[in-house]
Amino acid sequence: MKLFAAIALAFCLGAGMAMAQSSSSDEGAHVLALDNSWNRALETKDTKALDMLLADTFVSVDIDGSIQTKAEFLAGLKAPNYEAPAQAVTESSKADVYGNSAVVVGVFRTQSKNRGKTVTRRERFVDTWVNLNRTWRCVASVTVLIP
Repeated sequence: MKLFAAIALAFCLGAGMAMAQSSSSDEGAHVLALDNSWNRALETKDTKALDMLLADTFVSVDIDGSIQTKAEFLAGLKAPNYEAPAQAVTESSKADVYGNSAVVVGVFRTQSKNRGKTVTRRERFVDTWVNLNRTWRCVASVTVLIP
């Protein structure tokens, strides 16, 4: 009887851990999808979509070390001199979920025109997401240029 109880307990613990991993995996996939939707919003200058993805307290650290708030980031996309990239692609990324937060690390590539020439730029990024009131929002983003 004790052996049966021990086996049943081990099975329940294993199933619980598998469910937790699956749930975490599902959340990670959801956050990756949101992170990738950021690319489409950049290509189309969709500041409304970005407004929904970014927390009000969002902060961005750009490749030159400058810092922007959410309002500054969105205003930059609305500026007349902003040229949306023709292509914005996440080459690789990975999400690790920690309860109500997630960290996405990856490589991002953009292609745009500069004085009639196609320019490709690659960046490594770290995006931090928090589940606020059952909605995932990006609270911080850091990018580093890959030479």
